[in-house]
Amino acid sequence: MQYVTEILINKPISEVIKNLSSIDNLKHWQAGLTSTSHISGTPNELGAKLKLNYNFGNRKMEIIETITKQDFPNEFHLTYSGKGVRNIQENYFKITENNSTKWVSINDYQPTKLKMSVMLFLMPRIFKKQTKTYMKNFKNFVENGTSIQNYN
Repeated sequence: MQYVTEILINKPISEVIKNLSSIDNLKHWQAGLTSTSHISGTPNELGAKLKLNYNFGNRKMEIIETITKQDFPNEFHLTYSGKGVRNIQENYFKITENNSTKWVSINDYQPTKLKMSVMLFLMPRIFKKQTKTYMKNFKNFVENGTSIQNYN
């Protein structure tokens, strides 16, 4: 399942990239994130791996993030591998008029287990909604300094 999500962030691209590339900032915009731990490579560089742990109520998830392309400030591509699914994500950033930043995220979810294949087929909106929510949370954090931690 592939889809594209985009958002306009009313901040310069340098500020967007600075906030996006900070592992410490993930907790401010990724709901459910409980911990991160560096696995290998140089953080934010090609090939770097990070373990992300999430808690969504009764559902705990461990995801391995691998950087597959880092060409700041224009592109940042990652692969997220978890139980039953892999998400290949390509992020593109463009400077717009008024020195704002357009963020386009292309997500390609690939099931690795039958159960996830069925979920992707029956409930694609859940995945799209989560991506949009994370992007909105990030926009709010960069533009206003508002952390989701203040609401959890």
